[in-house]
Amino acid sequence: MMNELSLLDSLFDNFDGVYGGNYRGSYVPKVDVMETKDAYTLDMELPGRNENDVDIQLDRNVLTISSKKTEKIEKKAEKCDEHNACKNDKNEEAKKADEPKWLLRERKVCGFSRSFSLPNDANGEEISASFKNGILTVVIPRKAVNVPKRIEIKVA
Repeated sequence: MMNELSLLDSLFDNFDGVYGGNYRGSYVPKVDVMETKDAYTLDMELPGRNENDVDIQLDRNVLTISSKKTEKIEKKAEKCDEHNACKNDKNEEAKKADEPKWLLRERKVCGFSRSFSLPNDANGEEISASFKNGILTVVIPRKAVNVPKRIEIKVA
């Protein structure tokens, strides 16, 4: 049994290194986990995201951090008259001519989900999270460890 946070997907992380690919088919952020006598601290690198893009769930001692970010595509409506005859505004045509034309666009949807099994001494009720400069920090306090107690035997 491990005393630090263990990754549910650690088995598959080995495939990434061995085969040079990404079995998940999506972005998976790297995580640093630190243990102190009082808490576990998890730092996850999330460039280009903010606190509204990330969801953190705790269910049955499993902490899951996920995010799905979709690029918004805007479609502009054409101007139509009462006979449904649509005309493009000359200013709109001039703006379209100045807009860049994408030759390759691979960054439309970017999502991930990572799950961590918490150790028995993790205090799930006191977990806190903060976000600063693209780094999500999750602090998981530790519960007080029960110290073995000697029980006195009374003579009857």
